[in-house]
Amino acid sequence: MKMSKIFMSLAVVALLFASCDDTKKKEAEAKAEAEKMEMEAKMKSEEEAKMVEMEKMEMQKNSIASMAMGNPNYSTLVAALKQAELASTFMEPGEYTVFAPTNDAFAKVPKATMDMLMMPENKNKLQDLLKYHVVKGEWKADAVVKAINDNKNAYSVTTLAGENLTLSLKDGKVMIKDGKGKMSVVADADMDASNGVIHGIDAVLMPKG
Repeated sequence: MKMSKIFMSLAVVALLFASCDDTKKKEAEAKAEAEKMEMEAKMKSEEEAKMVEMEKMEMQKNSIASMAMGNPNYSTLVAALKQAELASTFMEPGEYTVFAPTNDAFAKVPKATMDMLMMPENKNKLQDLLKYHVVKGEWKADAVVKAINDNKNAYSVTTLAGENLTLSLKDGKVMIKDGKGKMSVVADADMDASNGVIHGIDAVLMPKG
């Protein structure tokens, strides 16, 4: 009888040890699985971050600012954008229509005026001038022409500077009247960018103020 109790006690002890080992094994497996899932989630997150960064780099490569930087006809505009600290703005996502003066257009501006605008203390004035060449939204040439025709050959748009430009047609070309009443011509339309469109113009637009 005593031997039977001893055997039963040993059996219970053995079962307890087996149960304990089984519990530890399950805990270890659960921990390993949790670590595996955490690692997979981390790898997925890193991969997604890389994809987002690659997409951002691709967009910036084809942005308005990058396209202007890659075109020697707009080097003066690029220099002005950098001086005004606006170049990065036109690399970011968005939709803009830029009426971009060529180097020849800037050459028509009196040197004293350009020198004054490019001074660090006149950064705000330079920003306002450059923003006067930008309209929110993407306006391709066909949309511009339609808007002009729908508005009796005088379509007004508000720039990022808060002042207006008047668009019209003459001899099949889009004309832009600035705040001082001077006219410029869109000479190079529909340079498509990832964050909008560029239309090259032959004169610098001057606001009324």
